Amino acid sequence: MAELTTTKLNAESHLLLDQPLLRMPYELSRRNFKTAQRYLERETSTLLTSLSSTSKASTKSPASQDQTLDSLDGMISKMQGLKRKLDGLHEEELKIHRHSKARLGHLHDLFEVKSLVDVKYDEWSRIRLSRLLVDYLLREGYSEAATQLAQEKNIEELVDVDAFIACHKIEKSLREGKRTNEALNWCKENGQGLKKGGSNLEFQLRLQQYIEMVRQGHEAGVENPGGGGEQRLIEARQHAKKFLSGSGDFELLGRAAGLLAYRPWDFVEPYASLYSPTRWTHLAQLFLTTHHTLYSLPPRPLLHIALSAGLSALKTPSCHSAYTSSSANASSSTTTVCPICSTELNALARNVPYALHTKSIVENDPVVLPNGRIYGKERLKGYNEKVGTEKGWVRDPVGGVNGERFRESEVRKVFIS
Repeated sequence: MAELTTTKLNAESHLLLDQPLLRMPYELSRRNFKTAQRYLERETSTLLTSLSSTSKASTKSPASQDQTLDSLDGMISKMQGLKRKLDGLHEEELKIHRHSKARLGHLHDLFEVKSLVDVKYDEWSRIRLSRLLVDYLLREGYSEAATQLAQEKNIEELVDVDAFIACHKIEKSLREGKRTNEALNWCKENGQGLKKGGSNLEFQLRLQQYIEMVRQGHEAGVENPGGGGEQRLIEARQHAKKFLSGSGDFELLGRAAGLLAYRPWDFVEPYASLYSPTRWTHLAQLFLTTHHTLYSLPPRPLLHIALSAGLSALKTPSCHSAYTSSSANASSSTTTVCPICSTELNALARNVPYALHTKSIVENDPVVLPNGRIYGKERLKGYNEKVGTEKGWVRDPVGGVNGERFRESEVRKVFIS
């Protein structure tokens, strides 16, 4: 009965990491619907306007049949173009539905498993591990490796390769290409969600456009005095009036206005920081944060979150003790199989919380050495007899025969409370 209780599967707790699995298709479907709605509204309005003007023109001048036919041909061409766009969106919608169905089936399989020792749970866990690895590779920019892994494990419908590739394409255009057009188009497509979330990404992109206009105006004025530099500065002011004046951040607007007087090579703060190339890195990071927030994706890879949960369940204060552990000492006569104490995971586990242990398992006669390590009295005595420690002294097993020595009078008994 005890074994059955300990191996029983709690499916709800396993799904804490899997919220993005369904959230991403939902957001993609919503965006797809809004795009189709926007196309329909725009083309319908244009079509009705053209149809009304053509009808009036044909009534007033019956002889202009050729113009009427040309106008009708133009409307038909526009409707055919709209149909092609909607067909593409329909294919995308069907793809999203297939992914959603596959993901719901994947989660449903977990609820069919009743025990942690069931072979079906091992199969489901391997699929989940592959998903986490693909997510990690995509976030780190290894798109080709992620695609190959997803294909090899046959989990293309359980991961969002295309969405992450599009995300990193925009992020790269900001970080390396110093372009804002792709990011602004993304903001336009997701305007409603960004507005609801209070994002200032679009404002920051417009501000960067203004900064680059001012920069180009100052540089053109130096290279060709009396040339197009002044015109570029006028365009920058018009841009700021159109896109920046309604932000309400008067402090930032004042700094932006000061750029018209201070050039990039003047190195006067707080204007020099706006001219700094590091703003592109800031914009790229801001876009990633906004993208992940919009699609309910955690800021860290899911693999790190899963590892942190597992590490926290195993972590104890001794894993990051100030004293040298046996695993870090090549001459130690003892070894450890603790994954937290391993070289690979020790640093990653440093900031995770300690595990909650409601029961402690210690030896019946624990004693503590002056360095803080606790051992069973009989086991410690037997070890020192084995290594030949002098009478009246106690040697710490960590470090082997060259470990620290303490007087027996310094060893204190431990009382568990």
